[in-house]
Amino acid sequence: MGQRYSEVLGINTDGGDDGEIFKWFLAAVLFGAPITESSVLKTYHCFERRGVLTPQKIVETGWHGLVEILDQGSYTRYDFKTADKLLLVMGNLIKKYRGSLNRLHREAADSADLEERLKDLGKGVGDVTVSIFLRELRGVLSKADPKPTPLVVLAAKNLGIVRSESPERALTELKDFWKKNSVEGMSFVNFETALLRWGKEWRRKKQH
Repeated sequence: MGQRYSEVLGINTDGGDDGEIFKWFLAAVLFGAPITESSVLKTYHCFERRGVLTPQKIVETGWHGLVEILDQGSYTRYDFKTADKLLLVMGNLIKKYRGSLNRLHREAADSADLEERLKDLGKGVGDVTVSIFLRELRGVLSKADPKPTPLVVLAAKNLGIVRSESPERALTELKDFWKKNSVEGMSFVNFETALLRWGKEWRRKKQH
């Protein structure tokens, strides 16, 4: 349950490599839409097979090329909108930070500024996408400390781990719980990812 999504995709962000961090950012943007996990994984691999894994390559591929890749990955409901989003966001990343998310991180004053700079890359990079992206970079980027997503809070509340629905307070409670109940060989990121999967499962059961 706690396996990181970047690990599932074969992305290794642990060393802080700019290219690997960008690959995870692309995946996080795809995960940010209300679409099935399997469709996101399939779509990311379509980008991978086409070698479209840098901001420059995404811009060069153009709108029609991006729509084609998204459709191959069963991202059809959000293909036009996501192609627009990717071109805007990657264009701004190149213009403002020379295409480097590490540069963006270095220029951020603190955690809050880091999140705002990511959101300022373009409409469509909202709180959920930023949380997904930065969650797996805790311990890799020093200013990465995002608030948990609503699904993580939902799972933690149902399991009796946190009491508060406030993301800020819930994060403090989650960190306290993990400090007392940490598992050898696992990190807080694994714990938070497991809660996210539990949250998705609870939501799915509730909808049915």
